[in-house]
Amino acid sequence: MYNMSICTIMFSTNILQPRILSCRLKNGSVGIGHCTKVPRNVNMEKLQHGYLFPEIERHEVMHLEKYPHANIIDLGIGDTTEPLPTIVTSSMVDFVHGLSTRKGYKGYGPEQGEKALRKEITDVFYKDLGIKPTEVFVSDGAQCDITRLQLLMGPNLKIAVQDPSFPAYIDSSVIIGRAGEFVDKAGKYKNIEYMKCGPETNFFPDLSTISRPDIIFFCSPNNPTGHAATRKQLEQLVNFAKVNGSIIIFDSAYSAYITDDSPKSIFEIPGAKEVAIEVSSFSKFAGFTGVRLGWTVISEELLYSNGFPVVHDFNRIVCTCFNGASNIAQAGGLACLSSKGFRAVKSLAAYYMENARILVNALGSLGLTVYGGKNAPYVWVHFPGSKSWNVFAEILENTHMITVPGSGFGPGGEEYIRISAFGPRQSIIEASQRLKHLLYQDDN
Repeated sequence: MYNMSICTIMFSTNILQPRILSCRLKNGSVGIGHCTKVPRNVNMEKLQHGYLFPEIERHEVMHLEKYPHANIIDLGIGDTTEPLPTIVTSSMVDFVHGLSTRKGYKGYGPEQGEKALRKEITDVFYKDLGIKPTEVFVSDGAQCDITRLQLLMGPNLKIAVQDPSFPAYIDSSVIIGRAGEFVDKAGKYKNIEYMKCGPETNFFPDLSTISRPDIIFFCSPNNPTGHAATRKQLEQLVNFAKVNGSIIIFDSAYSAYITDDSPKSIFEIPGAKEVAIEVSSFSKFAGFTGVRLGWTVISEELLYSNGFPVVHDFNRIVCTCFNGASNIAQAGGLACLSSKGFRAVKSLAAYYMENARILVNALGSLGLTVYGGKNAPYVWVHFPGSKSWNVFAEILENTHMITVPGSGFGPGGEEYIRISAFGPRQSIIEASQRLKHLLYQDDN
């Protein structure tokens, strides 16, 4: 055994993960204890920090160590809080009890999802849009499907993302080897096109300034800004993809929260089946963040440059890398999409949107510029001239509230804080009062 003589560890100053630089052994080699001869994935080394939401949780733990009796209000990660409707849980319970019987037991199901659920997803969300049940793939959630789609597409493609946007699009691109080197000065990866989507452009990119991407990640309603793209905006996006021969990966996880006439699916736009993939989820509209259930839609009309249907390759990815979503979760999903179940889960969405209204009104009354809260359960608050991590830290220190610093969603999120409307009503009211007290003190 080698004896360790020098171990150098560096902790970043901007709330990043610890990075072990070297551990010198007496024989002159570098390692920690016994080292294999397997090199580390160079793409993992390009990740600039720990994934955003575990970082937020780490700060919460540190805060509780400092203030063990603090009453934390968590409006950060965006986890649902309200109980599932009884019709949904009863369906899952009945299915579970059936598993203990000879007649009701089921083992492996189709990797693509149960036929009944695929049909219900098609009928409820894509009625009259020309989507077939065979083009729907049931999964364990949208975030998992994003990674499967990254695997499907391979590393040698250029991607474009909204800025700001959900961090999984970028981090999974780094891991798959598509992002290139990180440019510290710009705060961006070299091979990723960051499409600025701020209030100055009505939260939609100026597509005339965007160089041709192979893959476009686009989320509407957007996480974190809460903006739902208009029909005209999505028509521009589809046309841009057609002209450039690009594929849009459209994340519609929050579409159930849209309250105006903004499209809830990219497939509402003519021609989208030829250029787009849609990813969605039961997590936020039905409260399945812990149950885990989602879906991806790939039309047979979506073709690679050689004319081969993308859906066939995705089917192979699913069959190779996934054994199908939990049959218990799928039973719950079917119940959600029944007429009674759908009314019940829609009432959950309405509850969270009322929370958003309370937060928007409270923050707006303080003279802050507030976006979102209309078509998504997120409130996007501007603090001009401030670093978002500093605002996050000040709010946590003085109000015992968890928010999310906007820069965690990309350089376009600097100066902003995202506040989630997922929470019990009383917590939302209390959070509004705490923020009013803090910001009133700051002004006086």
